[in-house]
Amino acid sequence: MKSLLNTLYVSTDGAYLRLEGETLVMMVDQSKKAQVPLHHLGSIVCLGRVNMSPALMARNMADGRSIVWLNEHGRFQARVEGPVNGNILLRQAQFRAADRVETALELSKAFTAGKLRNSRNVLLRSARDSKDEAEKAQLVRAAKSLAVNLRNVGHAESADSVRGLEGDAARVYFEQFNTMIKPQMREEFEYKGRSRRPPLDAVNALISFLYSLLLNDCRSALETVGLDPQLGFFHVVRPGRPALALDLLEEFRAVLGDRLALTLINRGQLRSKDFDFRPGGAVMLNDGGRKTVIVAYQERKKETLQHPVLEAQVEIGLLPLLQARMLARYLRGDVEAYVPFLNK
Repeated sequence: MKSLLNTLYVSTDGAYLRLEGETLVMMVDQSKKAQVPLHHLGSIVCLGRVNMSPALMARNMADGRSIVWLNEHGRFQARVEGPVNGNILLRQAQFRAADRVETALELSKAFTAGKLRNSRNVLLRSARDSKDEAEKAQLVRAAKSLAVNLRNVGHAESADSVRGLEGDAARVYFEQFNTMIKPQMREEFEYKGRSRRPPLDAVNALISFLYSLLLNDCRSALETVGLDPQLGFFHVVRPGRPALALDLLEEFRAVLGDRLALTLINRGQLRSKDFDFRPGGAVMLNDGGRKTVIVAYQERKKETLQHPVLEAQVEIGLLPLLQARMLARYLRGDVEAYVPFLNK
């Protein structure tokens, strides 16, 4: 099994990354601020204004280490990587499968079932932790509603039907997000409904940032096994859109995104001081807030859990890679079905 190499997140404004022997060095205002051995790194993510020397970039390409640039909101800007070594036969199988309506529908159902099951578990977990009986009942009702949608997904006859059920479940789920936030934190973290580009409150800024980090991990996992992250089955294919990475992301939004966001809020690890509130209503994590989230995200990825299919303890950060491998096996015809990750 592949070891979980670190992803280096660089969010220091104006940082310059250069190569020094077998290490990456971060310079700020011509002063050395950090140094990391290259062999510890699986990828590098640069947030905001971060520059890199040509020598370091060339070394990363030679080592097969990807570099991603995100803006300060966590939105994707660019990706640099070396020659594509993916298995062409696997990609041919992927493209053929995408042309088969029944295969695309089966995979759409699997990705959506994983999302709904894991989202339902987040609701039930919050219900168990709630001290308010009325709120507990409210969360349980929402979980039951998602269970109905989950059953209906299995009987859906078209991808559009699956998307409709997923959209309805997402609406019910996010209607309860405020309820999952501890009462003492709700004034500071008032959730006003899902908003993107730009996020209009701190909760949206946080979960969107986490989703961006997770999407990058899903895309890297797919490329590692040789799949094309652009050609999806559930998300509509558009130029420049990593549709398959978005498909895989659905299984992990609740597990690695929402649960971590709720933990950071409910434990008081993030406060309003960690966000910038811009004129016009846009909200974004500031430099301190991003660092807190990145550290928590990296720590979460190092935790282990029992994988329901492999029946073994695995690091959480390896889950996207394991699911990408299972998807590849399904597309090659090695297994009869793709089983999404279902968190208990």
